[in-house]
Amino acid sequence: MAQTGSQTKTGSRGGAASRQSVFIALFAALICVSSFWMVPFIPGIPIVLKNLVVVLAGVLLGSWRGAAAAVLYLLAGLLGLPVFANAGGFAAFLSPSGGYLYGYVVAAFIAGLIAGMPSIRDKKPSLLYGLRIVAALLAGFLVILVCGGLWLVVLNGKNAASQSAIGVFLGGIVPFIPADGFKFALAIPITFALRPIAARYVNPGS
Repeated sequence: MAQTGSQTKTGSRGGAASRQSVFIALFAALICVSSFWMVPFIPGIPIVLKNLVVVLAGVLLGSWRGAAAAVLYLLAGLLGLPVFANAGGFAAFLSPSGGYLYGYVVAAFIAGLIAGMPSIRDKKPSLLYGLRIVAALLAGFLVILVCGGLWLVVLNGKNAASQSAIGVFLGGIVPFIPADGFKFALAIPITFALRPIAARYVNPGS
């Protein structure tokens, strides 16, 4: 009987790990697909959904699994799949938009870390839980922008005709704030609705 119980627990853990792997791959695919959804916003600055999906991966899958989904997306682009906005392959990581790509992994991890693993108890959110989710989403979007701005500063420092570091940094952040504000507001109800559902698959027994 003890052996049967042990086998059941092992099988349960294996099944949970399989489901989690499927969801990591699913979110990686969603990030890839979202790369093709662009809505004109400001000339030269379209609204893209990638960062929204990346942050959602963190708050719905948890820190490490959300980051893993972002890493899989980056690997897909590194292998040459057309999932980056501009340059493909390794060149994308050295381009002006490379910082935002690096930021995806960090943002998913931090958003998931702040939000914590989803739980079935999230069906009945408290004020503290709501504030934690809002903080997690806000941090996720900000991390992507900050990473993008910092990378632009690095590239600017290598330019002979370099500009003000602060100006370059803000130039990589400020133009995206209105669109990201809209996506941040959109992410809040989506997160509240999907976390209890995600818990059944990535955090069963919660």
